[in-house]
Amino acid sequence: TMDNWADPDLQSLEKDLARDYELTGANRLTLDLSRGKPAPEQLSLSEGLESTINGDYIAADGTDTRNYGGLRGLAEARELGAELLGVPADAVSAGGNSSLFLMHLTVDTAVQHGLWGDSRKWSNHSAPKLIAVVPGYDRHFALTEALGIGMVNVDMTENGPDMEQVRALVEGDESIKGIWCVPKYSNPTGCVYDDATVTALAELPSQAAADDFLVLWDNAYAVHDLNMPAPQLASIYSAAQNAGTSDHIVQFASTSKITFAGSGVAFAASSETVLKSLDERMGFMMIGPDKVNQLRHCRFLRGRMAEHMQAHANILTPKFELVEQVLSEELGGLGIASWTRPLGGYFVSLDLMPGLARQVIDMAKSVGLTLTPAGATFPYQQDPADRNVRIAPTFADLEELRAAMQILTLCVKLASVRELMSKK
Repeated sequence: TMDNWADPDLQSLEKDLARDYELTGANRLTLDLSRGKPAPEQLSLSEGLESTINGDYIAADGTDTRNYGGLRGLAEARELGAELLGVPADAVSAGGNSSLFLMHLTVDTAVQHGLWGDSRKWSNHSAPKLIAVVPGYDRHFALTEALGIGMVNVDMTENGPDMEQVRALVEGDESIKGIWCVPKYSNPTGCVYDDATVTALAELPSQAAADDFLVLWDNAYAVHDLNMPAPQLASIYSAAQNAGTSDHIVQFASTSKITFAGSGVAFAASSETVLKSLDERMGFMMIGPDKVNQLRHCRFLRGRMAEHMQAHANILTPKFELVEQVLSEELGGLGIASWTRPLGGYFVSLDLMPGLARQVIDMAKSVGLTLTPAGATFPYQQDPADRNVRIAPTFADLEELRAAMQILTLCVKLASVRELMSKK
């Protein structure tokens, strides 16, 4: 049907597509590309976790991991976090299974108490706000909204946030207290922040009108490369040291998509001042994280992170290739959609003609394909152009994924043709 798109006969094209769509509905499929979850085969790569303890609960430094204590986690777990984030181990706090918990703790502490051991805290301002780079990560936006903090959108470019927009906002407005970043394989576009952007973000706290500005650096996909050699992310730790802004950068990571998604180890990294403030808050909530699980992870991953992540890549690469193949075959050259070709991470970002995302997602749902809700990649679930669709290809097997992508592209074509017809 490629040629028909150049042809003005949109009516017959619409009829063909509508018939295909009816037939698809008759198949009674249930497919789901909505969440970036590891597939069962990926989880199986970490079954060796269970046998690492084998009756020996004593950590490398002699700590009995079965007992109380150790708010910042095991020394060797902090080293594992250091490896993931590219920072010294003493800058790391190793926590429980959720980096989202550590992000919530950090932002909530900034609001209620401040992170710097002085009188600065975000609640001193009547309406604190964070910069949301869009399209971006839905859970960051939901967390921010839940804590009563406003959001200001800034566009994502292929090299990271539009730093001119960012600087213009923060230099003149002290209600803007920070920025959310997913710096490598950004969710959902898959971009990797370039070196100039990393440097600019490290310098941002010293340029901001707010003296309690925070760069929230969620490096969730730090080692989730699909292609070797992988693109390198510059160290914001080093850049912050150079800029004198270490108290204003907090990094996060976890093993959630490395080992077991629900039973991993999460990490926060920052200056001693900030870690102390987090310890104080956390000390009221717990006496320490699950050190047995930390020990398990250290023994399992030590010295084999690269080969373990290569095994993940071997499972995921064919899925991302399939998504690219179907998008190219079905939508390539039609001028009705554009999409990202990520080198890692968990998502592909698809942009449609403005005004069609919600419609396409609803159409897909009607014939058995669940996608991430429209608007999810924007604060308050409001995509101003109603055009962004997030594709999460990791959980489905290849056969399901092919069927799902055929449905998605069919819905995109049908909605687009109807949109073009309405413009005539």
